[in-house]
Amino acid sequence: MKEKEKMLEGKPYRAFGEELVAERQAAKELIFEFNALHPSKIEQRDKIIKRLFGKTGKNFIIEPPFRCDYGYNISIGENFYANYNCTIIDCARVTIGDNAFIAPNVSLFTAEHPIHPDIRNDQLEYAIPISIGNNVWLGGGAIVNPGVTIGDNTVIGSGSVVTKDIPANVIAVGNPCRVKRKITEKDKTNFLEMLCNE
Repeated sequence: MKEKEKMLEGKPYRAFGEELVAERQAAKELIFEFNALHPSKIEQRDKIIKRLFGKTGKNFIIEPPFRCDYGYNISIGENFYANYNCTIIDCARVTIGDNAFIAPNVSLFTAEHPIHPDIRNDQLEYAIPISIGNNVWLGGGAIVNPGVTIGDNTVIGSGSVVTKDIPANVIAVGNPCRVKRKITEKDKTNFLEMLCNE
């Protein structure tokens, strides 16, 4: 079995196999081009992301600079927005739903490394998918670790380190990230009242 096949099946693999190195290099070259484009070249940036990612919606915005390992393991829904310095280590699938809002300096990591140094030094690693639902907001500097699922409509607070699944319709914060409370209709009415008072 090739190292890429092992990686995609969640089995231990060596990331410095010839095929994977070549694919990462190809992604780096596209990302370099993306990040170096003039800010007015929006259409060209979008074309690069469509070539790079496994799936995109029709409407998305990714602010440069952006980084990922392969690109083809990333799937984003409609109305995706990623602010500056988004990093996605996509050794496994990263699936993000519609209307996702990714604040600056957010990192999504699917790669895992062995705890024991002897095995880790043998250059073995493995990867576990990340799944992020619809209408999710990841606050600035949030980190999502391998294997995490975040449910629809959830807000992850700035600086949080998400190590376990977070359910739908909640605000979750901290390191490690924990549910603080549910999102309710009161959150909507409070904001509308604030608009009316302007």
